[in-house]
Amino acid sequence: MSWGSLRLRLVAGGVVAILVALTIAGAGLTLLFERHVTRTVGDELDVYVKQLVAGVDADAQGKLVVGRPPADPRFADPLSGLYWQVSDDGGQMLHSRSLWDTVLDLPRDEPSPGELHRHIIEGPANARLLVSERRVLLTVGDRRAPVRVAVAADLAHVAAAASHFARDLALALGLLGLVLAAATSIQVGLGLRPLDALRRGVADVRSGQRKHLPVDVPAEVKPLVEEVNSLIDAQEGEIERSRSRAGDLAHGLKTPLAALAADVALLRQRGEQDIAKAIEAVADAMSRHVDRELARARARGTARQRGGLSTPLRPLVESLMLTLTRTPAAQRLEFKTCITGEPSVPLDRTDLAEVLGNLLENAVRHAKSQVRIGAAATVNPAITVEDDGPGIAAAERACVLERGARLDERGEGAGLGLAIVQDVLSAYGWQLVLADSDLGGLKAVIAPEGSHDRMAASG
Repeated sequence: MSWGSLRLRLVAGGVVAILVALTIAGAGLTLLFERHVTRTVGDELDVYVKQLVAGVDADAQGKLVVGRPPADPRFADPLSGLYWQVSDDGGQMLHSRSLWDTVLDLPRDEPSPGELHRHIIEGPANARLLVSERRVLLTVGDRRAPVRVAVAADLAHVAAAASHFARDLALALGLLGLVLAAATSIQVGLGLRPLDALRRGVADVRSGQRKHLPVDVPAEVKPLVEEVNSLIDAQEGEIERSRSRAGDLAHGLKTPLAALAADVALLRQRGEQDIAKAIEAVADAMSRHVDRELARARARGTARQRGGLSTPLRPLVESLMLTLTRTPAAQRLEFKTCITGEPSVPLDRTDLAEVLGNLLENAVRHAKSQVRIGAAATVNPAITVEDDGPGIAAAERACVLERGARLDERGEGAGLGLAIVQDVLSAYGWQLVLADSDLGGLKAVIAPEGSHDRMAASG
């Protein structure tokens, strides 16, 4: 698919939206996880603070003592990341062995007695510590002394847990992204299916299998279908009017041409051979143009309604052969029919008869002793008309297919002309190709457009 593909654009847009959404979701979930873990660590520190508060006291000399320190072994491991510290306003300080020779630099704070406060400070080895502290009042002698009890934990463990969580989450979100991308592709395919049905409908209209697009479509596409159907109706009417005008013009010229033919006969009777010949040549050229326009108008009108057209080939060929064998030029020739099976051709019988009749007339006019027509029992078979005449040089074949050209300018028969044959075939999506025949003369091949390889193989 190219970038001009609507499907590619929709899928790409969906994938980008999924990536952005999953990235934001991943960052948000990681942040929430880190906050959750930090809150859990804080709750654990609060428990340690309560244990310390329960064990802190002052002896008879007024010195601070901790009767029952927390039992977690990390408090005894130097720089383990878990620390506690007890201090008063007189400069006394007790701390866990894990602090070693450092102290917690607590911020200036005056929490109410019994109130827990949390801080993030810088601890040993520049580590970020989460601190939970509480202020208690101890009775020392005859006075009440404030004591700060603090427990801290290294947040590096929280960062590590968040990092591991982010990696696991990235894998999960990646798999989710693939599933969502596949779902997006399927959704886009389902959403564009009406457009594909619309494309097939247009192809059916173009091929003549239906006159209008199907109206059983989603509401979003229905206005377009209605407009296209209206356009088809308008074009159909215009084409019908054009066909009528062409037919009227062509038929209107028939009477003057017949009058010219009568005048030519009178001129010949009077001995005006040169003038008669010149007028006859002009009338013949005009007659061929009239025949061409009539054939084109009829073929285009029939081709637009060709859905279901099917003409059995063998009976038509036998009928044309029977007619040709009665002509003086064909009595000296041998006709061979090489048609396999009973193929049918998706052309109107009259149009196919005019095409084959014209090609057979040309073959009869140039053949020395033999004319052959062949076809295979396939769908839309290629039909060949061959003779053993002089043929046409490859460089001259394009010229004889030009408008108004004839295979033999010296001959008297006009027929439709090869250019008219092309017009009729083109209306049905077929084509005429000239090639060399193994009989020694010319081979004319009519086949559906785009079947060059098959025609080359048959040659």
